[in-house]
Amino acid sequence: MRELIKTILHALEGGQSIQLVSVLAASGSTPRGAGALLAVLPETAAGTIGGGNAEYEATLLARTLLETGENAVRDFRFVQGDAASLGMVCGGAVTLHFQHLPAGDAAVIALFRRLLEATGQNADTWLVRRLEGERVSAMGLAGRAGSRDLPELPPGLLQNRAVFQDGWFAVPAVKAGRVYIFGGGHVSQALVPAIAAVGFRPVVYDDRPEFADLALFPQAEAAFCGSFEELDKHLTITPDDYVVIMTRGHQADHEVLAQTLRSGARYLGCIGSKKKLALCRDRLLAEGFTAEEYAQVHAPIGLAIGAETPAEIAVSVAAELIAVRAGRL
Repeated sequence: MRELIKTILHALEGGQSIQLVSVLAASGSTPRGAGALLAVLPETAAGTIGGGNAEYEATLLARTLLETGENAVRDFRFVQGDAASLGMVCGGAVTLHFQHLPAGDAAVIALFRRLLEATGQNADTWLVRRLEGERVSAMGLAGRAGSRDLPELPPGLLQNRAVFQDGWFAVPAVKAGRVYIFGGGHVSQALVPAIAAVGFRPVVYDDRPEFADLALFPQAEAAFCGSFEELDKHLTITPDDYVVIMTRGHQADHEVLAQTLRSGARYLGCIGSKKKLALCRDRLLAEGFTAEEYAQVHAPIGLAIGAETPAEIAVSVAAELIAVRAGRL
């Protein structure tokens, strides 16, 4: 989302108009769901609504609308044989909205500047639009406390997924929560770029300066060097956050687990063999933690895909994080 917003701002500030294509609704088998965004310029595009014929046809229409400065709503069906058909056999359907963003529009530029700023903060943020037919009659940002731009938002609009109801369309642009990765070794070095690419915000923590260096993790939001026994001196874990434990040893893993097990983190995973994790569990239970509390831990970490190399383990962990974020685990 951040790169898409940058593209939109760069174009509008540079004198280029944009056609912003949004998936309002999707049903059946479709490449992308509601909330997917595509910014179409005269010769380039950023973002995606799923690729394939739908994106190709949408891009062609968007460039036509760029010339006329119009908005539009169109239905596309992934079937064969009717006017809205794309000649495909997937069996799904999407409704797309085409919004014209004129070059140099000060209000729109200011809004997307605020949205870009929001992507660097740890707070849920939605891009909300009010549609009257094809026309966007209002557009603004909203947070958990509501919206200063759109004070009369209907209840139930702001969800963890895109929602289109009664002419209102809300897309979650920023989701609160960081992924705290304890340990900066080979698996962490593979994991950080993998999860950053799918919208997570990694923060690395290690007690070795050379493994808590942003030069080693250019996609990370931050890196901290400190004792594993004193995490609270550097960070505070919230219920929106994810905890990934992959330190270099059993003792450090235990120290991190003991300090994070009651944090309420959305996800808590620990790397290691079943034997090592069993020893860690027994030690925590002996220290007063309950079996129910330890049951929150994803251990061994990652989806069971037979991963062996650091890169493969990173893929399995990234997939598990995605599943938790999507409410599948």
